[in-house]
Amino acid sequence: MKIALFGTSADPPTAGHQAIIKWLSHHYDRVVVWSADNPFKSHQTPLEHRVAMLQLLIANIDSPRHNISLEQQLSSLRTLETVEKAKERWGENTEFTLVVGSDLLTQLPRWYQVEDLLQQVQLLVVPRPGYVIDQSSLETLENLGAKIAIAELTGPPVSSTAYRESGDPEALTPSVIDYIHQQHLYKCQDASQKSLQIR
Repeated sequence: MKIALFGTSADPPTAGHQAIIKWLSHHYDRVVVWSADNPFKSHQTPLEHRVAMLQLLIANIDSPRHNISLEQQLSSLRTLETVEKAKERWGENTEFTLVVGSDLLTQLPRWYQVEDLLQQVQLLVVPRPGYVIDQSSLETLENLGAKIAIAELTGPPVSSTAYRESGDPEALTPSVIDYIHQQHLYKCQDASQKSLQIR
């Protein structure tokens, strides 16, 4: 069995994440998704909200294969620990592919015990608009033992960061936007931060 492992900060999850997950569902036996705390990023929103939004995003994916699941228990600050949990769940003989955006290529060599990690997974790089996949980054990872494939997919030009900064509604799916409004996420946090700065 071939399983795609796709962890994302989901702060918030975007239409781009949805497009990637749907694409993966057509290329792997199973797609496993979770919301993660990235130690290289600061997160505006508590993990519980990011998980809830990711669940809504997945629920709205029209996939005839029904092979997508949110497996939050895999989440860990260290991806190596996530892979170990996945092996316990699905067995050593499963082929795991770690899915990362091209924006993470320069960060990957600094991940915890990266050489050990790259021995245990294939690496699928998803091109992201604005982040060139340069040969030197790929060679660095290959020298660390990575087995790399590039997805024949480019996500839409949307990002969580752009939504947080400008509130672009095109970046998100309707159910996620509804959840954000119900829970008063992002804008109200920005307003509270500004009021703190004024004081």
